[in-house]
Amino acid sequence: MRMKRFRGEGWALLGMIWALAWPTMLEQLMSTAVQYVDAAMVGRLGAQATAAVGATTTVSWLIGSTVSALGIGFLSFIAQAYGADDRARAARTSSQAVLAVLFSGTLFTVIPLLLSRRVPVWMHAAPEIQQVASQYFAILYMPMLARAASTIFGTALRATGDSKTPMRAGLAMNLVNVVLNFLLIYESRTVRALGLSIWLPGAGMGVIGAAIASAVSYAVGGVWITCALWKHPVISPRGQRLRPDWDVLRPCLKVALPSALQRFGTSFGYVAFASMINALGTIPLAAHSIANTVESAFYIPGYGMQTAAATLIGNALGARDERLMRRLARMLVGIEMVLMVVSGGLLFIFAPGMMSLFTIDAAVIALGATVLRMVAVSEPFFGVAIILEGMLQGTGNTMAPFVFNIIGMWGVRILGTFVCTRLLHMGLVAAWACMIAHNLLLFLLLLTYCLRGRWNPLTRG
Repeated sequence: MRMKRFRGEGWALLGMIWALAWPTMLEQLMSTAVQYVDAAMVGRLGAQATAAVGATTTVSWLIGSTVSALGIGFLSFIAQAYGADDRARAARTSSQAVLAVLFSGTLFTVIPLLLSRRVPVWMHAAPEIQQVASQYFAILYMPMLARAASTIFGTALRATGDSKTPMRAGLAMNLVNVVLNFLLIYESRTVRALGLSIWLPGAGMGVIGAAIASAVSYAVGGVWITCALWKHPVISPRGQRLRPDWDVLRPCLKVALPSALQRFGTSFGYVAFASMINALGTIPLAAHSIANTVESAFYIPGYGMQTAAATLIGNALGARDERLMRRLARMLVGIEMVLMVVSGGLLFIFAPGMMSLFTIDAAVIALGATVLRMVAVSEPFFGVAIILEGMLQGTGNTMAPFVFNIIGMWGVRILGTFVCTRLLHMGLVAAWACMIAHNLLLFLLLLTYCLRGRWNPLTRG
């Protein structure tokens, strides 16, 4: 897709946005569905199993979001090169993405394996679940090279307008995960379906079986997306020298570093936040873990549109088309508002039922439904913040989102949660109220920044 093909009236632009957004949404929907299946299957093992999986989730976010931040730098650079029809620069950038995968994949394999026994302790997990939580965490990071490839190479492909290939890789990965979950988590058993008795083999490995299933699926996804990148007609790294090219790396790192710091800072904030939640006890931890899983499905429209926003704004910037950038910005924000109002409404209505998919504990269901309904009201505002951040990523401006996110995370969410839970001895509801306040502040800061015209480098230049 070249920018000369992007010019058109409103319906043409809408179709273009949708063509980029829907594969990402479907990919995320399937990924979230698999998370739901994982959580539901592990949840049937009991609250302790759910807590063991949830105890290290935020540390996984910390690592995963740091790797994805590297991808943002390459997304901005490739999207602008692609929009300018500069094939040579796009291919050179792809070769540097290979180096980023090798570096980050190796680093985040070694560090988690070395620290796997300590992480559940640092996260204040209950003593009885620390060992299994440690094993679960270690297994997930054995295939980190493949996970880094899936993240960074997938971002590079999306920057060219190809969101279908990462979608297909994601679907294959999720299918492998589901099948292996059924085989590894439970003992061999006989189930009844359509009036028939069907014997299913099983390894009876519980939480560890879920971890192995996820690790194998990550490897499948990484190999798939790597092969797709090598075959790409424009950004394949074949024939490129795999050594640092600082003419490419400097601008990529200039974008990636603030994004990495943002994601590291906010993810470390999630770790601190989760640590305070973990200290509230098993029921709040289980409710928080499941509610996070449920909530993630309802952000799919937001993050699917964010990918389209970053790609299209980056392509338009590369083509130096200011008028198109403005039209895209207006349409993206409008579409996002509609999508997130619908998403938030559905979450509010179906919160108790969604919680009951993952646990039969009435206390966990009630507490989780309460916090989900709270966050549902704020979803449209957070959705706009997601889109505005995507637009800034497409222009290569990651410094403003970094500053705004750090202020919100540490000045509102973490400080507020500490005061509410540790000093005032309040519970999960108060902690989630602080999280919502953080999201609303992020919306206000990004909206003010963009309304002042500071998002568009063509206007400022």
